[in-house]
Amino acid sequence: MTLLLLFMGITAGILSGLFGIGGGVVLVPAMVYGLNISQKTASGVSLAAMLLPVGALGVYQYFKSGLITGEHLKYSLWIALGMFLGAFVGARLAVHLPVKILQKGFSLLLVFAAVRLWIQSSE
Repeated sequence: MTLLLLFMGITAGILSGLFGIGGGVVLVPAMVYGLNISQKTASGVSLAAMLLPVGALGVYQYFKSGLITGEHLKYSLWIALGMFLGAFVGARLAVHLPVKILQKGFSLLLVFAAVRLWIQSSE
């Protein structure tokens, strides 16, 4: 489980470094499909991973409502570590890639996420 969470964080970090994205586009779908947790719980865990300063008040609301627990907060720490490392790798790649490649990669990522969400919501 720890390696899966760290992998999610590294992937989100690399994509964040490349495209400036992470939580909603990468982590939430990864946790919904990879960890089989609800979208609301995944949103709370994603916010917790990016806690300071971005999501502190949002995490508090998810925690207060019971949608995320102390265990979920542990997930966020491993994901945050992966994002920290992955963002470095992604940023190093991004500065050397042509803009057209980054634009096409980001477009494909968004299309993939949209198609997955569309299929899931139609079932």
